[in-house]
Amino acid sequence: MESTLHRELKLLYSGSAEDVEVQVDGYRIDAVVDGTLFEIQQASLGALRSKVRALLDRHEVVVVKPLASRKRLIRRAKKDGPVISSRFSPLRESIFHLFEDLVYFVDLFPHERLTLEVVLTEQEEHRISKVRRRRFGPDYRVEDRRLVQVVSSHSLRTLADLRALLPVTLVSPFTTEDLAREARIPRWISQKMAYCLRKTGAVNVIGKRGRSILYELPVEKLTKRRTRKAA
Repeated sequence: MESTLHRELKLLYSGSAEDVEVQVDGYRIDAVVDGTLFEIQQASLGALRSKVRALLDRHEVVVVKPLASRKRLIRRAKKDGPVISSRFSPLRESIFHLFEDLVYFVDLFPHERLTLEVVLTEQEEHRISKVRRRRFGPDYRVEDRRLVQVVSSHSLRTLADLRALLPVTLVSPFTTEDLAREARIPRWISQKMAYCLRKTGAVNVIGKRGRSILYELPVEKLTKRRTRKAA
């Protein structure tokens, strides 16, 4: 079932209900604006890979990936019942959480007709209580997600756009430990980020420091970064 968040983002990017749910080349597209196809993807980017690959042969495609920079968890005992709890989730996503999903999409990005639009949002997640089926399983089901506001958006089209996400304080060559420290992100996210940068050619692998892989920006990019730092 389509979430309210998905529906709201479709209307936000289309601007008109007439431009949503359009058939193009045998595919149902979330929105079409001036010939550009928009796909809103809350789930894994990997699930969209085959569809996007086919569409890129003839069309400009924008894949919109919403992330929750802040999320209020609203809980009810039953559907349409009174709210029994409301609190903010301690988990907050940033632009770096894109790489948790981009690892399944690096065979398509970058592409001259593809734009990744990463949208940081404030959301509401509505939950309904249920009996826990497994010892460590959830005792709720997610009924809906709703958009409160768009906090910011980031358009990624090129390898330069990916490199621009690296902290300016990061010294090349670097390891994923260095990246995690400078970006202030968990090590597991920095590892996925480094994987995406390597697979797309945004950085090069030049060896190891102990057991850690060493990454370096391409020579021309490294020179430009050092020049800006010196200036």
